[in-house]
Amino acid sequence: MNATKMSRQKRPRYPMPTFVRDALLERGLMEPYRRRPAYQQNDYIGWIARAKRKETQEKRLAQMLNELERGDKYMNMAYRAQPFAK
Repeated sequence: MNATKMSRQKRPRYPMPTFVRDALLERGLMEPYRRRPAYQQNDYIGWIARAKRKETQEKRLAQMLNELERGDKYMNMAYRAQPFAK
């Protein structure tokens, strides 16, 4: 079996909306976003995309961007990044 097709993730995979990609690129946060575990990336995108109101999407997007910028939070919980393997 192909290892890239095997995943233990049970949650649906959410595609990244264009406005989220644009915000990550504009703030220079795509790399910190990509360093997060896949489940965190997916959780952030799903959480933002599931918001019904545009205002809520914007608020959640701002929280994600701030957490990525600071690097010490994940969904308002303490987060300590693992050392980046080169």
